[in-house]
Amino acid sequence: MNRFRNRVALITAAGSGVGRGAAMRLAKEGAAVTIWDRDADALAEAQSEAKDRNVDIAVKAMDMTDSAAIAKAVDEQIEADGRVDVLVNNIGGSLHTPFRFLEQTDDHWDLVMHVNVTACIQVTRAVLPHMVEAGYGRIINMGSKAGRYGSLFAGANYVAAKGAMQAFTMQIAQEFGPAGVTCNTLCPGAILTPRVRGLLAERQTEEEREKVLQSIPVRRHGEVEDVAAAIAYLASEEAGFVNGASLDLNGGQSMAI
Repeated sequence: MNRFRNRVALITAAGSGVGRGAAMRLAKEGAAVTIWDRDADALAEAQSEAKDRNVDIAVKAMDMTDSAAIAKAVDEQIEADGRVDVLVNNIGGSLHTPFRFLEQTDDHWDLVMHVNVTACIQVTRAVLPHMVEAGYGRIINMGSKAGRYGSLFAGANYVAAKGAMQAFTMQIAQEFGPAGVTCNTLCPGAILTPRVRGLLAERQTEEEREKVLQSIPVRRHGEVEDVAAAIAYLASEEAGFVNGASLDLNGGQSMAI
């Protein structure tokens, strides 16, 4: 497939895990992909994997809690490629803050909200004028099953942050749809990246993990490739009539009418 030929994609926090998987998928389908991450070693590993897969990705090591760095990096992206057609706001996570609400401090809330919400808002704000000028754009925000149904292992701060991203998605979709820009949220359940495997092992017993697994109708957890495939669809021209949606990706573990 070559459906992203002549398209430019930017994926945040994509040195590993879901972001890296999405980068490989879009690059394989012809996109010019740039990934950001603060971990220079992870970026080097991502480029090595891309080479092994016979695709090219550009990388940039940066701190996405620095709003000035975000604005500068987007300017550099536009100067290099002329535009950004696809933005995947992948940065986020519970950041190993406590699960129990009463154990969470203001600092825990500030950190999780900044990484999951504020950083995404700042990147979106920097990219959107260029999408509007081009009359085309696909924005995919990374939500979570937690933001829709609560979580068994990530705390209230993470749940609230992901819920906020879904609300932000709907407003951007409504405001910028007339300009040719769609905005949607992916809401995965537990995707078995190394980080999530570690968190599950830390916060749930083997028996609890097995009980959760049996609650999923397809009887498995999600894999990076599942999310990458969904991102590729929402980023494509075929998804032009999908706007403001929250796509559940949890094997049927949680469903809503």
